[in-house]
Amino acid sequence: MFKLLPLLALVVYGFAMWRFSAWKLARELDSRSRPLRDARLAPVLGRLAKAVGVPRIPVHVYEIDPINGLAAPDGRVFLTRGFMNALDRGQVTPEELGAVVAHELGHVALGHSRRRMIDFTGQNALRMVLATVLGRFLPGIGVWIANLVASALAARLSRQDEYEADAWASALLVKAGIGTAPQKALFTRLDRLTGTPGASAPAWILSHPKSPDRIAAIEALEARWHREPRD
Repeated sequence: MFKLLPLLALVVYGFAMWRFSAWKLARELDSRSRPLRDARLAPVLGRLAKAVGVPRIPVHVYEIDPINGLAAPDGRVFLTRGFMNALDRGQVTPEELGAVVAHELGHVALGHSRRRMIDFTGQNALRMVLATVLGRFLPGIGVWIANLVASALAARLSRQDEYEADAWASALLVKAGIGTAPQKALFTRLDRLTGTPGASAPAWILSHPKSPDRIAAIEALEARWHREPRD
């Protein structure tokens, strides 16, 4: 029993850290966001809402410059001011931002925030256990290896979530009559828009799949839909 106490303490610590992070993020979003009201996006969001079967899809604008979308742990969906500025400059279309909203709705619908809480807790426990064990045999670099392994695991799980949210969004976009073309078109420019050097970074350390891989996954999904018999 007593041998399990350190592991239990790590799990409790990881859970507490996740709860604190979620609380801190909620406060940040409350203070730096506002409801989205944009006539350009209203028709697209209306089609998504109809496909989901709800009166409307509330979206908020997070007032930061980076281009990104966000699904908060409390289920709210955000587009950053950077994305809205890109829309103003003609760098993205309303349909492409609709694809971003659909993706974030996928994270919410698939319960990724809850799953990340469990993953975050487990990864912290794994990190500490590995650091303790490896530190005995590999002094000086054991902790570094433990951090590398835990980070690689976290990145792999995050990439899995992104693929799942992409697939959910693709299905919603097709149901809404928008199709996956805007989703794929945005991915072709996403690295350039965000300034992310994803093409040169090793895939196993990335928290998001590389854009070409995401496009390929969507096209594979579409091919599977075409092969499946329809009622």
